Amino acid sequence: MVLLDTRLRLPVARRELVARERLLGRMPSKGERLPRLVLVSAPAGFGKTTLLTQWANRWQGSAAGAVRRVAWVSLNVGEGDARTFLESLVAAVRVAVDLEADEHASVGSGMVSLVNAIDGLGGELVIALDDYHVIESAEVHAAVTFLLENLPANAAIAMTTRADPPLPIARLRARGELLELRAADLRFTQEEANAFLIDVMGLDIGADHVASLGERTEGWVTGIQLAAVALRAGADVARFVELFAGTHRFVLDYLVEEVLDQQNEQVRRFLLDTSILDRLTGPLCDAVTGRQDGHRMLEELESANLFVVPLDEDRRWYRYHQLFADALRARLAAEDPHRSRAVHAAAARWHEMNRRPQDAVQHAVAAQDFEYAADLVEQALPEASRRRQDRLVLQWLRGLPDGLVRERPVLNVTAAWGRLGAGNVAEAGARLDEAARVLAEMPDDRTSERDDLRQLPMTIAMYRAAIAQARGDPPEVAVQARTMLELAGPDDHLVRGAGSGFLALSAWAEGDIDTARDTFTEAVRSLHSAGNLADELGGTVVLAELALAQGSPVEAERLYERALATAREHPEVALPVTGDLHVGLAGALCECGDLTGATAHLRAARELGEVASMPENRHRWYVAMAALRRAEGDLEAAATNLDHARLLYLPGFFPETRPLPALRARIDIVRGRLDLAEGWAREARPTGDGGYLDECNQVTFARLLIATRRAATALDLLGRLRPDAERQGRGGSLIEIDMLQALAHHAEGALDAAMPPLTRALESGVPAGYVRIFLDEGEEMSALLAVAQHRSPATAAIAALRTNEAQGPKAAAEVLPEPLSDRELQVLSLLATELTGPEIARRLFVSVNTLRTHTRHIFTKLDVTTRARAVRRARDLGLV
Repeated sequence: MVLLDTRLRLPVARRELVARERLLGRMPSKGERLPRLVLVSAPAGFGKTTLLTQWANRWQGSAAGAVRRVAWVSLNVGEGDARTFLESLVAAVRVAVDLEADEHASVGSGMVSLVNAIDGLGGELVIALDDYHVIESAEVHAAVTFLLENLPANAAIAMTTRADPPLPIARLRARGELLELRAADLRFTQEEANAFLIDVMGLDIGADHVASLGERTEGWVTGIQLAAVALRAGADVARFVELFAGTHRFVLDYLVEEVLDQQNEQVRRFLLDTSILDRLTGPLCDAVTGRQDGHRMLEELESANLFVVPLDEDRRWYRYHQLFADALRARLAAEDPHRSRAVHAAAARWHEMNRRPQDAVQHAVAAQDFEYAADLVEQALPEASRRRQDRLVLQWLRGLPDGLVRERPVLNVTAAWGRLGAGNVAEAGARLDEAARVLAEMPDDRTSERDDLRQLPMTIAMYRAAIAQARGDPPEVAVQARTMLELAGPDDHLVRGAGSGFLALSAWAEGDIDTARDTFTEAVRSLHSAGNLADELGGTVVLAELALAQGSPVEAERLYERALATAREHPEVALPVTGDLHVGLAGALCECGDLTGATAHLRAARELGEVASMPENRHRWYVAMAALRRAEGDLEAAATNLDHARLLYLPGFFPETRPLPALRARIDIVRGRLDLAEGWAREARPTGDGGYLDECNQVTFARLLIATRRAATALDLLGRLRPDAERQGRGGSLIEIDMLQALAHHAEGALDAAMPPLTRALESGVPAGYVRIFLDEGEEMSALLAVAQHRSPATAAIAALRTNEAQGPKAAAEVLPEPLSDRELQVLSLLATELTGPEIARRLFVSVNTLRTHTRHIFTKLDVTTRARAVRRARDLGLV
C-alpha cells in the first residue's frame, strides 16, 4: 500500500475559520512582487499554520495568464535531517508544478537542479515550510540560506516557526526582501475573538466576557479555541471566564478536563487511543482502536471543531492540534499506561506493513517493545545507510536500551560508528570488540543466512582501520586494511575499495607517496566497480593531494578538472562531493598562478553550500581561500580564514600532512608576528625526527629560523630533511626544501651557495606548475631571482616566474564605464575556454537562459558583440 505523503500537500482552508483580513492584507497579493522570505514567527498556538494556509489558498491559482503555485512541506520533529528535508523539498516542488518524480534520484539531484527548475518555470512559486523550528541541522539551514540568496524573482520562501532560524534575516530585512509577522501581529484582536466565539462557534457570550478572555489569553489563539469548546459544552460563562487563568500548561490541563469529560465514552476513547498518532487516517485509526469507524469518527471530530486538521482535499488524512494531542497523550499515559503501550504497538505494526519504517520504529520504542524495535532497525539499516540517513539511524539507536544494542552485533557496530563520528574513539573500539565477540559466539547457520551478519567482520575491520587512522597509527591502519581485503569476496567491491583506500592512507602517512598513489588508484577502481560514483569522485581529493606531494600541481589540476567533467555528467549523484572538487581545483589553480580561476571555483563551491561537501573536507574551503588571500597580499584575511578552518577541521580522516597551526604560523612569519610564530614553535616542538607527518612543522620552523636570523640552524634542519624526501620521491617536499635552502644561504650573504638549490627548485617546480610557492616569499625571493637570472641555466623558468610576478589584472575599472560583477567575471573566465554554452551553464549550475543573460551583460560592458571579441577584450584588460 503506497501512501500519499500529505506533508507535501497544501492544507485546505476551512471556511468556518475567521478570515484574518488585517493580516492577509499584509501578505503578498496577486500581481504584487514577492519578497524573498515571508516569515511567520510566534510561539505555539498563535495560528501560524492557519494564516499561512489561508493566504496560500487565496494566492495560488491562475488569472490573466499568470500561474501561481505553492509547494508545501509540513515538517515534523525527528525529520529535520538534511537528506529528508531536501527530498521533501524537491518532492513538494514536483507536486506543485505537476512534475513526475524520479524514484531513483538521489537527494543531490533535487538540490542541484532545484533553483534552475524554479528559474525555468512559468509563473510564480512559493515554497511554504510549515513548523521550520523542528530543523536543527546546520546543513539544512545552509541549504535554505542558499535558496534565499539564489531564488529567482518569480519565487519566494514562506515559513512558520516558533523561533527565528539562523538565516540571513537581518540582511533580508535591510534589503527590503523580508515580510515578517510575529506574535504581536498574530494575536486575536477583540473583533477577531468576537467573530470566532460568536459567529464561528455560535456561543451566546457578551462583549465583556470576550474582552476578558482576550485579556487573559493575551490573544493566544489556541487558548481562545479551547475556551470556546468548553463553553459550547455548557460551562457557566461567568465562572469559566473567571477561572480561565494561569500558565498555558495549567490552562490546557483544565480545558482538556472540561472538553474531554464532556464527550461520550465512544468519542473519549477514540480521542485517547488515537492521540499517539502524528497523522491520522481511517485504516490507521482502526488498527489502533480495534474498531471499524475510524474514517467516520474523524469526519465527526472535524465537524465538531474538536481540534482535528484535514491534511488533504479528500479528507482522508488528519492531524490533531499539537497542544491538544500532547494533553491527550499525557492523559492516556496517566489513566492507562498499558493501553498506551498497546496502541503504540498496534501503530508500529500498521506502519511496518505499510512500509513506513521511521514511524514503525518510533511507535515500537514508545510501546517499549524493544526487541521488535531492534528488529525493525536492523531491517531498515541497509536502506537508511544507502540514503545516508545518519542522524535518523543514531536517533533510532538512542531509543533502544543500550544493553539490547550491545547484544546485537549489527546494532553495536552501528553504534560504534556513531561514537567514532562523535570523536569518542575509545568507546568506538570497545563496542567493536564487543560486537566481534558476540558475532563469534553465534551459530554458523545463523550468520550465513543473513547478509548483514556475513559482511559484519569486514565492517568491523573497516571501522578499526578508521580508529587507527584517527589515532595516527599507520601500521595498524595497514593491518586492518589487509584484514578487510582478505575477508572480501571478488564481488565485495565497496569493501575492497575501502581496504585499498586505507592501505593508501597508511603509506601516505609513512611518506611513501608512490605506493600511496598506486594503491589509492586501485581503491578508486574498486569504487567504480561498485557503482559508487560519489565516493569514486571524492577520491580525487586524495589523489590530487598525492600528486601535489609528488610535486605536480598541474597533475592535480588535471585530476580535478576530469572529475568535475564527470560530475557535470552526473550532477545528481555527484552533488555530495562537487563542492570539494571545486575547492581542490581552486587550490591547484592558485598555486599555478591562476587567481581568477581559483576565485571562480571557490565561489562555485560556496554557492553549492554544505550539501556539496563531505564533513571532513569542509575546512578545505577556508584553507584554499587563505592561500588565495595570501597571494593577493591580504595576510590578515589569510589568517582569519585559517582560523575558520581550524574550527571546522575534523581530525582522523586523512594523514595530517599540513597541520593548520603550522600554516597559520607561516602567515604570522610573513606578516611579522614572530612572537606568535615562536609560540607555535614552543607548542609544536618540531625537532626534525618526527617523520613525514612532522615534515610540515619542521619546514615551517626552518622558515621561522630564517626570519629570526638563525639561518645556519635552518640549513642544518633542512639538510636533515632532504634525504628522506629524495629517497621517497616526494617532489613537492624537495622543491620547498631547496627553495628554503636558497633563502637561508641568501640570508647569510652566500649568493654562490644559494644558486644550486634555487636552480634545482626552479627546474623541477616551474614546469610542474609551481608559481605561488616562489612568489609568496616576497622581496627576498625577487632579489634572488634577479641575481639567478644572470647566473643560472634555469633562465626560462625564472623569466616565466618573474613575468607572472610583474603582471596582474589591469585596472579594468579605470577602462570600463561599468565594472563586471563577480558572477560576470566567473562567466567570462569560462567563455575563454573551449566549453560550449550548455557546458558552461552546467558548470555554474545555472540555466542556459540565465547564462545568456550574464553573457549579454558582459558584451554590453565590454562593448563587443561576439564571444571571441569578448575574450580578446578581456585579455587586453587582464581580466582573464
